[in-house]
Amino acid sequence: ETIVGYRFTTMAVRCQRANQAGWGVKTNAKKRPTRCQAAVHDARHVLEPFLRRNAVKIIVGLRNYDVQVTHDVALAAWRGGASMVDVACDEDVVAAAREATKDQLPICASAVDPHAFDVAVKAGASMLEVGNYDGFYPDGIVFSAEDVLQITRDTMKRHPNMPMSVTVPHTLPLDEQVALALKLEQMGVDVIQTEGGVIAEPFAPGLIGLVQKAAPSIAATHAIARALEK
Repeated sequence: ETIVGYRFTTMAVRCQRANQAGWGVKTNAKKRPTRCQAAVHDARHVLEPFLRRNAVKIIVGLRNYDVQVTHDVALAAWRGGASMVDVACDEDVVAAAREATKDQLPICASAVDPHAFDVAVKAGASMLEVGNYDGFYPDGIVFSAEDVLQITRDTMKRHPNMPMSVTVPHTLPLDEQVALALKLEQMGVDVIQTEGGVIAEPFAPGLIGLVQKAAPSIAATHAIARALEK
């Protein structure tokens, strides 16, 4: 599971807020505000690495409330040149990540409860992530496409000015992952994230095994990216 930080994740990106601000390709998406009052970093700064296609988001874990671990991973991410750190929606956790990075990196907060984001926003998170579901799968909890859409709608209503990232569950068939991604794009989601490495079972050691582990996420990214480009 661990390649950099805590999890290797690939992303299919559609930075709509950047497009609307006039510093990316144009879209027909409904205009949304480009600045969040509570965030430490504005939307342009947060989304620019994604628009450049060289973003690296280090994920500490949606259910990881260990302040020291968060601090250490955030510090390593900052020193290693990451674009942002993704942490749990908790005031102390967000504060630890901000302290470790000296507010030089945007902090993304992850949750599956729209109300949980309130604390993270007040604590200074600069991006919200619906997803990072890996911690739920061992408990037999999975998320349908409609679950993801509803959580996203409710979150965007509560925090309309925040840059939004949403993970497409790898438990969906690939065609349904693509269909969900297209709907999320239409809603104005800024970043679409894929997953799949946790359940993959590589049958080879070393680098080949790591590639096999990443394959489900890479396949989903390729399919979603091609669909969004049409």
